[in-house]
Amino acid sequence: MIVGTISSMNHKPIIALITDFGTQDAYVGTMKGVLLSICPAARLVDLTHAIPPQQVRQAAYVLLTAFRHFPPETVFLVVVDPGVGTAREPVAVQTDQGVYVAPNNGVLSYVLARVQDQQAVVLDNPAYHLADVSQTFHGRDIFSPAAAHLANGVAIERLGSPADVLRLDDPTLVITAAGIHGEVLHVDHFGNVITSIGYLAWTGPDTLSLTPAFGAQQQAPITLNAAACSIVIGSRTLQPIHTTYGAVPPGTLTPLVGSSGQLEIGVNQGNAAQVLGVSPGDPVILRLANEE
Repeated sequence: MIVGTISSMNHKPIIALITDFGTQDAYVGTMKGVLLSICPAARLVDLTHAIPPQQVRQAAYVLLTAFRHFPPETVFLVVVDPGVGTAREPVAVQTDQGVYVAPNNGVLSYVLARVQDQQAVVLDNPAYHLADVSQTFHGRDIFSPAAAHLANGVAIERLGSPADVLRLDDPTLVITAAGIHGEVLHVDHFGNVITSIGYLAWTGPDTLSLTPAFGAQQQAPITLNAAACSIVIGSRTLQPIHTTYGAVPPGTLTPLVGSSGQLEIGVNQGNAAQVLGVSPGDPVILRLANEE
């Protein structure tokens, strides 16, 4: 269990933010004002404020893609909070790869499955809230003060009482003899369609190794023939799996392995989600044609 302080490890602590607030309003800027008022030395990193409104699973996925690229003492502040003002709890979780401040709605699920030394608390100590807590902006009044105090080196147990952290169900990843069934996890700014099928790694010019990233029955790596596999998504069947968007002519749909190791469908210089008419939660199948 980690009980050390962040300030002892880093005199300029990092606070990384994920929200669904956008940048049109002053919500993000106000949160940063609170953070800097309490922890003036903080370095603030905007991971994204463009999570689609209330999409907890997409925020969980984006956090998963980013957390391992930060120093282990980073404070991650995640505010995608459709239950603000309800009985859902605000929590903080300290791990060996970061401290996480977020609503207890499952948004930390994918990261917490991959880290160790967890200690979780409900943020129920009002000494570490703003003086006047609204019912609709806990990002400002509860989450930002907690993140700033943690960045200042306040021990996590001072912020509240022990918590049980809610976990989301794993994304669909079902392996059969004929194929791998997954779902759309995320659509990025470019319209690339990122699926739950991964982690994939190239082991040869036409060979991929798949190590299930989510709750598949088979956990051993699977060898795939990238040229023989086909992907069924929306009304399309696509083949083969390429290494990059530019491997096909402009305007062409292509499956590929994205930067996070997930199977992705893109369009060279276009928007795959619009072409396919798909959104998060829609099914996708990787057919193992070489095994049929």
